[in-house]
Amino acid sequence: MTISERVNADIVTAMKAKDEHRLTTLRMVKSALKSKEIDKREPLTEAEQTAVLSTLVKQRRESVESFTKGGRPELAAKEQAEIGMIEGYMPQAASEDQIREIVQSAIAHLAASGGAKPGPRDMGAAMKVIQQRILATGLRADGKVVAEMVKAELAK
Repeated sequence: MTISERVNADIVTAMKAKDEHRLTTLRMVKSALKSKEIDKREPLTEAEQTAVLSTLVKQRRESVESFTKGGRPELAAKEQAEIGMIEGYMPQAASEDQIREIVQSAIAHLAASGGAKPGPRDMGAAMKVIQQRILATGLRADGKVVAEMVKAELAK
């Protein structure tokens, strides 16, 4: 069952349960997926659907930060609840140990193929390889966390 099929099924369930907040959140997710599909003019792949959900989660996290700074904890809590709902449709998040293992193996691969030990200037190449490996494992990882780990490894 694809992400959009699960969202559609859960919209019906939310309607029957009269869960208004969940319903509006799921409709927003469906709308974002449909909009991206219309832009692309063909059905979205699973990876593209996950990317749309990642964008929505990132937007919510920025909103939580803004609301917290602005002294609006009730709105921050609402956005936090939406993050939880959206993340339920995304693949499992990678643990820090899994990310570190992927980062170290990718940097070792770059060192073996390039000859010299990669340094901070090789950040872009390393990130490209690491993001591909993370996608290949079927996990997801926050780009900021990955970038910090890569910087730390390349600085060694």
